[in-house]
Amino acid sequence: MTSIASVTLEVADPTAAAPFYAAAFGLDSSVLRLRPSEAPSEGFRGFTLALTVSQPADVDSFVESALAAGATTLKPATKSLWGYGGVLKAPDGTIWKVATSKKKDSGPATRKIDEIVLLLGVEDVKASKQFYVEQGLSVGKSFGGKYAEFTADASSPVKLALYKRRGLAKDLGVEDDGSGSHRIVLGSTAGSFTDPDGFAWEATTLTSASTDS
Repeated sequence: MTSIASVTLEVADPTAAAPFYAAAFGLDSSVLRLRPSEAPSEGFRGFTLALTVSQPADVDSFVESALAAGATTLKPATKSLWGYGGVLKAPDGTIWKVATSKKKDSGPATRKIDEIVLLLGVEDVKASKQFYVEQGLSVGKSFGGKYAEFTADASSPVKLALYKRRGLAKDLGVEDDGSGSHRIVLGSTAGSFTDPDGFAWEATTLTSASTDS
């Protein structure tokens, strides 16, 4: 089964970005790779990385550490119909969402990440879903033309999901227009390709990773 083997963020200064991700979320190169790029990129880059955690206290802990490390708030952490969460923008421009389906704490904050999900904002969810099925990914959940989620290999550091670009931007609290590079490259166990929305994949292999900090 095809899986995401790696996620690489293209940033202006990897030396500065690496300490941010370690301090903010406890992520290192086993989960998130960084490489230099000056590729032009304006506005919404078309994706977000979402950290799913167990309770509101964990959300608050990650939000606080990210802000202390230099992130800015796009949406303050708050309760919603679906749980509790907030949206942040890293110093390199990447948008991160930290959320839980729970609305009440069950104990002290643990700093444990249950799951990392890469949400790609696409123009046509059905077409993009079919494209990825043809690349060897297996659909785990699908809600018509609004959302699709793929099954992740147990050793994959990140789960892939698709969302309408406009809907994703609205959820993140940003305008949906943008141009230039997405500034993200995905590692694929199925070889190199580019999807219908311009997200690039490179051939690589899976390595074990931990999301505990």
